[in-house]
Amino acid sequence: MKSSHLNHLNSNYLASIKQIQKKVFLVLLMLIVYRVGCYIPLPGIDAKVLESLFQKNQAGLLGMFDMISGGSLGRMTIFALAIMPYITASIIMQLLSVVVKDLETLKKDGEAGRRKISQYTRYLTILLCIVQSYGISVALENMSTELGSLVLIPGPLFKIITMTSLTAGTIFLMWLADRISLQNIGNGTSLLIFSGIISGLPNGIFNLFNLGKTGAVSGLSIIFIIAFAALLLTVVVCFERSSRKLFVQYPKRQVGNRVYGGQSSFLPLKLNPAGVIPPIFASSLLLFPLTIVNFSNKQFESEWLNWLITNLAHGRLLYIVLYTLLIVFFCFFYSTITINPQETADNLKKNGAIIPGKKPGEATAKYIEYIVNRITAVGAVYLVLVCLFPEILVSNFSIPFYLGGTSILIVVNVIMDGFTQIQTHLFVGQYHSLVKKHENKKR
Repeated sequence: MKSSHLNHLNSNYLASIKQIQKKVFLVLLMLIVYRVGCYIPLPGIDAKVLESLFQKNQAGLLGMFDMISGGSLGRMTIFALAIMPYITASIIMQLLSVVVKDLETLKKDGEAGRRKISQYTRYLTILLCIVQSYGISVALENMSTELGSLVLIPGPLFKIITMTSLTAGTIFLMWLADRISLQNIGNGTSLLIFSGIISGLPNGIFNLFNLGKTGAVSGLSIIFIIAFAALLLTVVVCFERSSRKLFVQYPKRQVGNRVYGGQSSFLPLKLNPAGVIPPIFASSLLLFPLTIVNFSNKQFESEWLNWLITNLAHGRLLYIVLYTLLIVFFCFFYSTITINPQETADNLKKNGAIIPGKKPGEATAKYIEYIVNRITAVGAVYLVLVCLFPEILVSNFSIPFYLGGTSILIVVNVIMDGFTQIQTHLFVGQYHSLVKKHENKKR
């Protein structure tokens, strides 16, 4: 009897594994399609001029977006905008849902409301794509080097083709991200960004060991880089898995002769509720002026303006100070959007739950807000350290560390989310097999 039960469980477990393998294969196939699209160039662009221009502007905002897009921006392909317009639209909708009452009502309206907000997000994404692609087409027409003009035949037709290609590319990536998310192996948008970042890693590792062979980097430095990367990954994994658990007590209820409730549980609050949004926003704001200056190729007459632009470069003291302050600001700003203490307290009160020692309602909301502020402060310090250490190593010690703090945060979060969803699939498969076995016994 026991052996038949074990065989039944093993067969269900193997069926779950086969289903997961099929899902992983489909996800990998879709990511390959995405990577192929990253090498399809926009028509009418001189590749040699583009390479020359991008090498000069790689230190600015373009370098960060090119890393996220997996090199699509540097090659100016149909996926040059990547999935960034959709991410921007999602963040804008989140901000508007706090300010606009109609959107706030939709957000609380269950699945139907979420679908409506998702639809508005897609419309906003298309609008952002049209605006950004037009800006890119105009900028491309005005670019030139000693090798010649970047655009071979400028004019209205080039603008239309560029706008159509870039907008269609982002719309296709939105659809592809949805298909990936349906496989329940990870978030589609995050996996697209993850594949873009990882695609540049082999080249970075090859360059690192090549520098070691030529003697440009010592063997001790290479060992230090590997050890530092392992330590940084460990710290990020530990912090991303950490949470502050608030003890919640459910009171006992008597219905007739039976007593229900009296259970206790925990309300988990992530140590880093803002995720990877603060460093991305902070980098974008700081690197934007540098990118504009590099494209304009002009020197300003004002000495203090030239000094400001020079000191906003990577590794400079002003850049580090402002980067730190912006990360802290966006951590607190974004945590207030994602976690609403008053709403959480009201939900606990509706369910009859209490936090021991705190009165339901306003007192509970203030306590949750106090806890959220404390863990957000810890999370902000953690993000600052993770993002600044690679920055200092690259800028001040000439150590070629190819993954920045933002990249590491994205990579670790995507891998952890994927493993969590795979484990969930396995547990659900085992649970269903146990339920079926129990039902068969009853029959």
